[in-house]
Amino acid sequence: MTAPFDLSGQTILVTGAGRGLGRSAALMLAESGADIVAVSRTLSELETLKAEVGSTGRSCQIAALDVTDRAAVRTFIGGLAALHGVINNAGWNNPQHALDVDDESFDRIVDLNLRAAFTVAQAAAKKFVALKVPGSIVNMSSQMGHVGGPLRSAYCMSKFGLEGMTKAMAVDLAEHGIRVNTVAPTFVATPLAGPFLENPEFRSFVLGSIPMGKLATEDQIAGACVYLCAPVSAMTTGTSIIVDGGWTAK
Repeated sequence: MTAPFDLSGQTILVTGAGRGLGRSAALMLAESGADIVAVSRTLSELETLKAEVGSTGRSCQIAALDVTDRAAVRTFIGGLAALHGVINNAGWNNPQHALDVDDESFDRIVDLNLRAAFTVAQAAAKKFVALKVPGSIVNMSSQMGHVGGPLRSAYCMSKFGLEGMTKAMAVDLAEHGIRVNTVAPTFVATPLAGPFLENPEFRSFVLGSIPMGKLATEDQIAGACVYLCAPVSAMTTGTSIIVDGGWTAK
């Protein structure tokens, strides 16, 4: 019987892997037996990650890659020798009131959170089909892909879109044995969210909105990613694992 969370023999691509949730997911996937392909825009962060993954005994291929560059993404993923899963993690936000969202911020949120996510997922799916691999695509969403939030109109739009994309791709790709899901975290003290949480008023709002009264940890989000890449989740597709301490239950 295959161990339910054993990822031995799998190669998993992680985008936005240099820091935060992507880095934590890459490390936990490696600890579970997977070889890692890590991409982000900052090579120095990837080199540090490669050394950490190496300490687990797994390999880590790294590449400085801007996932908004569609041609580069398709070429890179198409050229991989092996691929069994992808953590589609790269994303961005700039909290602004709906009346104040500027074109530059709007375009960057859409380009990274939606267009790039689709490009990575599509390229990975094509690679799975070519390799005849029943792969797993895990799109990093947010609790804000399920509810509204202050100063997050563009971000919520992008994450609701990502949730819809995930469900539709899951239906299209099921015939190939490819699964597509999201992980939807609440606030985590990552390099992206950490500066906002340093504001006492905002931190109080966040903690007051989470029934469990605490932030999620990077490892708790990474654990959901491991589950969705593992044999035990073979019948899980087109859904979202919401790791939010109860925020969206209210």
